[in-house]
Amino acid sequence: MEPLPDVLRHFHPVLPATALRKKPMRVEVAGRAYALFRDAEGRPAALADACPHRFAPLSKGRVRADGRLQCPYHGWRFDAQGQGANPSQPELRHCDVKSFQVVEHRGYLWLAHRDTPLSSLPELPANDGYLFGGSFSVLFEAPLHVALDNFSEDEHTPYVHTRLGWDDPHAGQVEFEAHNLEDHTEVFYRAPQRPAPLMKLLGVRDGDLFRNEWVTRFDPVHSQYTVSWEAPSGKQRPFITRANIFFVPETAKTTRLHVFSFLRCVQPLLKPFLPVAARVAMELTRWEVVDDARFIPTVADTPYSHRGMRLDRYDKPLVHQRRLMERIYFRQPRTTTTEDELPAVTLAREAVG
Repeated sequence: MEPLPDVLRHFHPVLPATALRKKPMRVEVAGRAYALFRDAEGRPAALADACPHRFAPLSKGRVRADGRLQCPYHGWRFDAQGQGANPSQPELRHCDVKSFQVVEHRGYLWLAHRDTPLSSLPELPANDGYLFGGSFSVLFEAPLHVALDNFSEDEHTPYVHTRLGWDDPHAGQVEFEAHNLEDHTEVFYRAPQRPAPLMKLLGVRDGDLFRNEWVTRFDPVHSQYTVSWEAPSGKQRPFITRANIFFVPETAKTTRLHVFSFLRCVQPLLKPFLPVAARVAMELTRWEVVDDARFIPTVADTPYSHRGMRLDRYDKPLVHQRRLMERIYFRQPRTTTTEDELPAVTLAREAVG
């Protein structure tokens, strides 16, 4: 999977909109670098981060008063469409650099090719009762497939996390379902919530049951996790959290997770507290993601193929998601199952009976 294929036919969140000010900034997607800047009207723009002259990084340059991005090496300057000019040889032709589409959405800048339709911009909760609590980014020092595998099962919850979900004594009391579908996967967990004082800020009590339901799609690679709690009697607790996590491969060995956090209240009397609770939920989500980021270097060298791994039932989505990622995200269709894949497929079937 190295070098990574070009994936900008999908929109990717790459940078908080407030982070892009007067100076240009460099971002990476799938091993390719892009220079983001704001033009004279403050509109975001993106160019390939290599001046066509001698490939100097345009992100190290400056934005001129006329809104053009100037190369730091020899002063070539480029507008938001990539049209370039050489001040030392004004008559020189073919000075252009490739430009890209940038859309501001939910406080983030989303990057894609010029011809990527706006209709393909991933949807986030809007008018379904969820309040936006905020967003954040965390760098994972691991390839995309390792980061995605980590977020495709909750079996590691008692050992990597300390707040959400169950602890080791309850590892055998987990309800689990997974469905592998044509273009996505669906997963469900239900288990005793471990004692955690912070949970009480969201109305969770000792003895409650933790529920985590998610859907993973590949246009681009992203998952929507819906977490809720219920009393042993089955009564639902007041708040439901939802985290939309986008897995952006910056290089072949690093993945940046951009997370958008939402919260919904199902008890009318507590809705006035929703804005504060939404911030609490976002910080809780951040801590959980950071737990994963701290651990992930330990398994960063995990091979791409699942061959030889003794997968269990919680790993049911992993093999299927690898195929969906290749077919939908990387657009590398496979018409036959390769010999290397067979053991992984067999183990996955054993794991789910």
